[in-house]
Amino acid sequence: MSVAFRRDGDEEHLEPKFEVPIPPGPNLVTAEGLALIASRIAALEALIPTLTEETALNTAKRDLRYWRKRLATAEAQPAPAGDAAMFGHRVRFTLKGQTREIRIVGHDEADPAKGDLAFTAPLARVLLGSGAGEFVDFNGQEDAIEILELLA
Repeated sequence: MSVAFRRDGDEEHLEPKFEVPIPPGPNLVTAEGLALIASRIAALEALIPTLTEETALNTAKRDLRYWRKRLATAEAQPAPAGDAAMFGHRVRFTLKGQTREIRIVGHDEADPAKGDLAFTAPLARVLLGSGAGEFVDFNGQEDAIEILELLA
C-alpha cells in the first residue's frame, strides 16, 4: 500500500498547540490591571472543573498559565501624579485638528476602542513625559500633537 494512503491517527493532522505569547519587556500594570488579571484567573479556575471537552479544557488551562505568569511578573505602578504624562495618566490632546483622549496602561489592559493604549504603543510613547501645553512630534511631523490636559 502506498504511503499516501497510510493514516496512523488523527493526532498528526491536528494544529500544533502554542502558548499564548507574552509581550516583551516589563509587565507594568495599573491597580485596575492587577484586578483584571486576578479576575481572569478566578474565572478560569472556576471554569476549568466544569469543562469536559478536551480542546476547551486545554485552551482554558493554557489561558490560565498565561494569566498566572502575568500575575507573577506584574509590576504595579503608582497612581499618576505630576505635570508630565506617565503610566496611568489619561491624556487629552489634539492631533490633526481632532481632540482625543487616551489612557496609558499595560499590555493586558489595553483596549484601543475604549482609548486605553499600551505604554509601548507609538502614540503612548510620544506622549510619555510631555506636559499640558507642550507640542510633540508624531509620525514624522513636527509639533503634530498638542497636549491639552493630564488627568489622573
